[in-house]
Amino acid sequence: MEKNFTPRELVSELDRYIIGQEAGKKAVAVALRNRWRRQQVAAALKDEISPKNIILIGPTGVGKTEIARRLAKLAQSPFLKIEASKFTEVGYVGRDVESMIRDLAEIAVNMVKEEEISTVRVRAEEVAEERLLDLLVPPAPESDSDDEYEPLEMPNTRRQQATREKFRAMLRQGKLDERYVELETADKQMPAIEIFSSSGIEEMDVNFKDVFGNFFPKKTKRRKMKLPEAMEHLIQEESQKLVDMDKVVKEALLRTEQSGIIFLDEIDKIAGRESKQGPDVSREGVQRDILPIVEGSAVTTKYGIVKTDHILFVAAGAFHVSSVTDLIPELQGRFPIRVELQSLVMADFVRILTEPENSLTRQYQALMQTEGVELVFDESGIDEIAAIAATLNQRMENIGARRLHTVMERVLEELSFRAPEMSGQRVVVDRAYVTGQLTDILEQEDLSRYIL
Repeated sequence: MEKNFTPRELVSELDRYIIGQEAGKKAVAVALRNRWRRQQVAAALKDEISPKNIILIGPTGVGKTEIARRLAKLAQSPFLKIEASKFTEVGYVGRDVESMIRDLAEIAVNMVKEEEISTVRVRAEEVAEERLLDLLVPPAPESDSDDEYEPLEMPNTRRQQATREKFRAMLRQGKLDERYVELETADKQMPAIEIFSSSGIEEMDVNFKDVFGNFFPKKTKRRKMKLPEAMEHLIQEESQKLVDMDKVVKEALLRTEQSGIIFLDEIDKIAGRESKQGPDVSREGVQRDILPIVEGSAVTTKYGIVKTDHILFVAAGAFHVSSVTDLIPELQGRFPIRVELQSLVMADFVRILTEPENSLTRQYQALMQTEGVELVFDESGIDEIAAIAATLNQRMENIGARRLHTVMERVLEELSFRAPEMSGQRVVVDRAYVTGQLTDILEQEDLSRYIL
């Protein structure tokens, strides 16, 4: 179900995409490994071992979300990121806390369904090819004549079969890619029906989409498309038929319960207790609604009941105004691991620009390559970009590594504009180039607030 990474291997994988924050990486790696360990213990003890939920504390842009997202991808676990500030207390219009479990179950079903589709694709390709050949070489109509004429039909049948095989060979060789065929496709349009419910449509035993879908006849329409597009359409259609959805749902619910990860961002926005009176939504009320989900409860989804006892919750927040101790004690107790992430400095920015596999410098080089422009980042240019980003974070709001995006975009704005006219040229981004693009803005602090 989950890839069997050791904590050291997990941290090593995270290092490929995230710079620094060793404490945060180590905490999530241990939490994930403990889930694997729990699967190995005796059944009697397995249910007693609860996940050690984590709170990541640190300013924006230091890698909190990226750590959780990469972790889920490595573990191949259902993963949901949601802002805690989107939830409202029971009795108010807005998202209820159980909706995150329903969303996680939906993600798990789609994940398992995609895996199943990939396993049946070969069989689906075979069926789709036969259907496409039926369109290209329609089968001969069955004869209603007497048996005495049957021998005369046999040469025609052999001739048609030979033609069919000839078309099959041309189809596989791509010689028919420019030919068009007409397909009957389902018209997915349905009457717009909105149902308002505070607890979500999933809690009802009836799937309204299916009910209303049966009330209205299924419409089809003929579409003309090229053979490669038609082939892919038929493969998708046949794959859907071959997938056992009962098996998919069963596996998805198991993954949701045993390996699901929910990333609760901006949890600091619901910290603190309300002292004023009035109709405002109580942040403490939202915390009390979240508490049973984190503690472990059964949530009804349209796929079945999901128990949240062993879902791993990773919460994150800047906690500039409030602190973790402002959360209600019961919720604090459900997040025993607290990791404080460090603010990023110039040295971190230099590493972020050069080390990760998907670094910003590599992204911009790939973008300019599409225009035939060779973009080279000199070491002095990278140092200058990092220094400017660090300075701006100190001078204005500290937005962490996101500042690099704004600085890089401003540095390369003129090049991005002129790139189509510079095909075949080589551009070196060094210290002089960077300062030439940014000096005027950095000297005018008021203006830099709007641009950087």
